[in-house]
Amino acid sequence: MVANGLLSAGNIPRTERKTQPGPVPGLTFVIANARMVPMMKNIKFGRRMAAWISGILIGTACLTGCAHGGGTPLSQSSFLLDTFVTVTIYGSRHIFPQKNQDILQGSMDLCKSYEDLLSTTRDTSEIYKINHREPGTRSMTVSEDTARVIERGLEYGRMSGGAFDITVEPLSSLWDFKSNDPQIPDRAEIEKDLHMVDYRAIRVEDCQVLFDRDDTRIDLGAIAKGFIADRLKEYLEENGVTSAVINLGGNVLCLGERPDGEPFKIGLQKPFADHQEAVAALNIRDMSVVSSGVYERHFVKDGVNYHHILNPRTGFPYENGLVQVSIISKESVDGDGLSTTCFALGLDRGIELLDSLDDVYGIFMTEDGELHYSRGARDFLE
Repeated sequence: MVANGLLSAGNIPRTERKTQPGPVPGLTFVIANARMVPMMKNIKFGRRMAAWISGILIGTACLTGCAHGGGTPLSQSSFLLDTFVTVTIYGSRHIFPQKNQDILQGSMDLCKSYEDLLSTTRDTSEIYKINHREPGTRSMTVSEDTARVIERGLEYGRMSGGAFDITVEPLSSLWDFKSNDPQIPDRAEIEKDLHMVDYRAIRVEDCQVLFDRDDTRIDLGAIAKGFIADRLKEYLEENGVTSAVINLGGNVLCLGERPDGEPFKIGLQKPFADHQEAVAALNIRDMSVVSSGVYERHFVKDGVNYHHILNPRTGFPYENGLVQVSIISKESVDGDGLSTTCFALGLDRGIELLDSLDDVYGIFMTEDGELHYSRGARDFLE
């Protein structure tokens, strides 16, 4: 997790953290969510983006080097879903490397297929067609996968009372966090579009998406990568893979454990750090780790940090004292949805929500650098 240094390791109480300065051998790092948009060609990476991608590569390379048994790990990476996607196979029932290499290529192809379904800007995608439907259209038929991910997003809308809302696209499209000179949207323009955001105006019945109004538009950026990671895990398991790490730009999903029987080591990188520095190292077996935070897609204007986690009720970023929320869960889609949901709810309500759910755990960092844990989350600390 990266950005410009507002926090220091010294701000984090020693009783509440495990901090390891500098690059940490043996860790894959969890990076906060990046928005999913179509794959781009001829990409020019800025200095900050290059550092972010390099951080993922360093973490993955270290993890590969620390694997024991089961032969040499195989890994493949591509720039997809507007992020750096890496799948590494550590154990497989196949003895021939070429078969595993074919499986890795299949993983990249699967990511491309979901990009074609779920992109908000690719004009052939189902989400784009939903957002550009003819006035008066009250239902559209979509694929089973698109229906599933929309329904999961609506579940988190209901769970959070609208603090998480997949119909936020009219507001999120006003903020350009990628610009070399990002600007704060005009408040009047934001207020004009606030009425368009309401997850209750959309329903899913089988593969039919039903609309109560013409101006409802969807942005699945807060949940799509988790959904895709889960589908990748299913694909790997169906093809005989027994041990792997799926890394979708920092959304990390572990399949099984390391071939030597040890857990995978997953590092939560310190926000606003210039280098890879872990605020916590987690032991993970067959689970996912996903983070949402204020430091990855953001800009600073007049001393104020504007980040991508928008309050659907105001159109502006949440300001609740949180810097990041990391979720440990069995399914990555839950980690994706809950990391944003819990961030939106704030520290107390977020922990209360997680404590009411089974098999999901959260680590919250506040602006003072302190770590707070939901019930059972400390059990994963190295």
